[in-house]
Amino acid sequence: QVQLAESGGGVVQDGGSLRLSCAASGLSFRLYAMGWFRQAPGKEREFVARISRLSGDITYADSVKGRFTISRDNAKNTGYLQMNSLKPEDTAVYYCVAASGVRSMNPTSWDYWGQGTQVTVSI
Repeated sequence: QVQLAESGGGVVQDGGSLRLSCAASGLSFRLYAMGWFRQAPGKEREFVARISRLSGDITYADSVKGRFTISRDNAKNTGYLQMNSLKPEDTAVYYCVAASGVRSMNPTSWDYWGQGTQVTVSI
C-alpha cells in the first residue's frame, strides 16, 4: 500500500519558520517525483513546489520562491519543505504528492497524496 505521511505542521508567528516532512512507504521513493500543494479554506488547491527524482529539476510557485526550499533524501524515503519568512497568507493545509514522473501544477495530475498537515501563521 502506497502511503505518504506529512508531519511538521503547526502554528507559528508571522516571519517564523517550519519544516515539513513527507515519509513515503509502499514505493521506491527514488523512482518518483514529489511535490507539495496547499489548500486554504474556501480556496482551490494550490501548487507550492516540485522536485524531480534526483533533485535536478526544482520548481516553485512565485508566491513562495525565495522563502521555501524543497528537498529530498532518497535513502530515507523522505521529502521536505523548509518554509521560512512565513506569512499569514501561507496558512493552509499542506499536502505531499508523488508521481512516476514530474507532473504539472494541476493537482489532479499527481498520483499519490498524503493526508495533509495544517500550517497556521498568526498575524
